[in-house]
Amino acid sequence: MKIHIGYELIYECPKPTPMILALNVHYSRVSDLVVPDHMIADPPVPVTVYRDGFGNWCSRIVAPRGLLRLSADAVINDTGEPDRVAPGARQVPVQDLPDDTLVFLLGSRYCETDRLSDAAWQLFEAAPTGWSRVQAICDYVHGHISFDYQRARPTMTALEVFEGRTGVCRDFAHLAIAFCRCMNIPARYCTGYLGDMGMPPPYAKMDFAAWFEAYLDGHWYTFDPRNNMPRIGRILIARGRDAADVPISTTFGPNTLKQFTVRTDEIGGPPTA
Repeated sequence: MKIHIGYELIYECPKPTPMILALNVHYSRVSDLVVPDHMIADPPVPVTVYRDGFGNWCSRIVAPRGLLRLSADAVINDTGEPDRVAPGARQVPVQDLPDDTLVFLLGSRYCETDRLSDAAWQLFEAAPTGWSRVQAICDYVHGHISFDYQRARPTMTALEVFEGRTGVCRDFAHLAIAFCRCMNIPARYCTGYLGDMGMPPPYAKMDFAAWFEAYLDGHWYTFDPRNNMPRIGRILIARGRDAADVPISTTFGPNTLKQFTVRTDEIGGPPTA
């Protein structure tokens, strides 16, 4: 299947403002792009690019004073298959984990493992290790949190989500990541496109989505506590320890996001944006 993806962001800045943007499809999916997701700036501005410490593709610009429109319009091939499910995947003992997974066992900006460890062990110690334990965590988070855009805020941590019981997809992911790390399972935060392919209407307005990956049996597997079911058409943009590592934009000065539109539609399928 082919998926039409893209975005439009309009910023208003009172003065020239440096920005870092993480909006490009992840390098692991670049070979699937049929029409590249080149970022277009209006008015045009110089763009430089680099790889961050997690391998994500980032762009640097200086937004001019006034309005700046950033957009992309791309097409990507997708298998059309749902997320992989591997119920027999085993948990890897900490002493046997690869070195590059260890950072994803540690606490981070939004995932306070030190403050959630007791709760995690009380809730999940009895669950079988491996895939079943990660799924038990997702089941709990999915049932514990109510999705609510109105009560969401960008500074909310996993502990605050656990106590407040409301949030958006990034909050579901942060709490599940924190619980996994508490149970000695490496977990990393993911952000990208996720449309409504294969889902019945009505369709909500599109946004960038958040999920996570857990390291089991030598592989990273996708888990999504917000939806808590395998989904079709998941397109990765960036990975990190939590949302602090992969914001779509980091701005170094005052600005207002005037418009934010995301699209991800199966070509030939029903529109979702």
